[in-house]
Amino acid sequence: MKIVVIGGTGLIGSKLVTRLGASGHEVVAAAPSTGVDTLTGEGLAEALAGAAVVIDVANSPSFEATAVLEFFETSTRNLLAAEAATDVRHHVALSVVGTGQLPDSGYFRAKLAQETLIADSSIPYSIVRATQFFEFVRRMADTATEDGTVRMPPVLFQPIAGDDVAQAVAMVAMGTPLNGRVEIAGPEQSRMDDFFRDALAGWGDPRQVVTDPDARYFGAKAGEHTLVPGDDAVLGETTYADWPGRIAAGR
Repeated sequence: MKIVVIGGTGLIGSKLVTRLGASGHEVVAAAPSTGVDTLTGEGLAEALAGAAVVIDVANSPSFEATAVLEFFETSTRNLLAAEAATDVRHHVALSVVGTGQLPDSGYFRAKLAQETLIADSSIPYSIVRATQFFEFVRRMADTATEDGTVRMPPVLFQPIAGDDVAQAVAMVAMGTPLNGRVEIAGPEQSRMDDFFRDALAGWGDPRQVVTDPDARYFGAKAGEHTLVPGDDAVLGETTYADWPGRIAAGR
């Protein structure tokens, strides 16, 4: 079966390409660097010709509110139009747990707009909402640092390994379209401030983590349960302590 992975050279996309290719599928890694640009439409028709499934894991290069909204709306419209013209049977998109609950965040508003376009299209679809990736926790700590102090809110946090994300997305892509959403998350839940205290200690990072109820997440104030999935979520197997990239993440 031919599967096109939009964003196929990125963190999750490259894992999907490897995993699906090893299962015997014909996989196309679609990205600007491979001649496929969803913003301009360049190369889309050629890449999607004969494809049964399209998996969209592309992300905006900018998180500025206007830019990120334009990226997801333009890219998704172009992609859905190309799929309709080439008889794609299943559109799978990677989204974010908490979408719809953080209207103050430009990024989350953009992801909600993307989901709405997909749900309103004629293409059978599945939307996979994931929690934050282990691979980005160091970046989160750095972004939250002020004067050498890491400020984190005391909200629930349940991050997931990128490999577990790829596995879950691949399984959804191989199944019948959900015409709905499924949530995925890591196997362990904790408070965000406590998670980062443990993570920084494991890295040997001297920065102090301060509990700050007013600390922001993607520009918005998250509620206690905003960033964690519901009870029916699919959970990955990899804990942060067992994640092979944990030590490298602290460098």
